[in-house]
Amino acid sequence: AVIKKEGDWWIGWLVELPGVNAQERTYEELIESLKVGAEDMHALSKVERLATEPEIPEDARLETVEV
Repeated sequence: AVIKKEGDWWIGWLVELPGVNAQERTYEELIESLKVGAEDMHALSKVERLATEPEIPEDARLETVEV
């Protein structure tokens, strides 16, 4: 997941699952929302999930979120 803090919010998105993104007040809530989003998108084929190259802003970091 790409995760960054913007003001009072944590925002993040899953590189491997385009369309799975979240914005929450706490880091823990963000991770939980990303997990739920990943579970919701699980039905997509692996080819569809990997079709998009990720863009990671300089002020963000890449993390692995286990589901």
